Amino acid sequence: MAAVSQLSLIASPCAKCAVAVRCDDAARSTVSIASSFTPSRFAGATSSSSYGGNTKLSVAMRAVKSQAVVTCSLPHAWSARAIKTFGMAELEARKLKYPTTGTEALLMGMLTEGTNYGARFMRANGIKLMDLRVKTVELLGKADMYYFSAEHPPLTEPALAALQWAIAKHKELGRSGEISTALILLGIWEQRESAGHKLLSQLGFNDALASQLTSDLAAVPA
Repeated sequence: MAAVSQLSLIASPCAKCAVAVRCDDAARSTVSIASSFTPSRFAGATSSSSYGGNTKLSVAMRAVKSQAVVTCSLPHAWSARAIKTFGMAELEARKLKYPTTGTEALLMGMLTEGTNYGARFMRANGIKLMDLRVKTVELLGKADMYYFSAEHPPLTEPALAALQWAIAKHKELGRSGEISTALILLGIWEQRESAGHKLLSQLGFNDALASQLTSDLAAVPA
């Protein structure tokens, strides 16, 4: 049976949000994760995780500029591959010893997961994981060899904005079902100043491909 996923956003006044992700699979196993969010690329993060037989997957981020949180809850369903992509993105950020999970890590997470539509679309258009890793280090620099990333590096503002864009686009298109990695890929492309957008551009992605992906969304699986 396919995994069922749930993402909820609780928006703060400055539009930097707390995010919760819940994933229940056929066996009802759960994982729970919590990490703090700061907009700075190099800000530290605290995180905790627990793994058990009955499992709940959740990721929480809080805004730094405002402690107030608006009581606005918007549940959204994410595909199992999209959730796995997020987990792989955190792993890629840790491999590169980066303190945060940025748009570049989300792209690497897609390609590492490999079976999702976003990854297949990128590979079909010449964007490969190893090339992306090399370009990422060239763009963002090599981390200090003595630095150790948090277990769950928090999202950067552009990465969070890309996920929020995916949710908004899903609603705008009136699609039922789960939010796929195709929308996350388009969300990253829409963040024009983000590392992910710059890397996609360097590797040959362009507005024409984004338009092609948008027009194909009706037939896009997870």
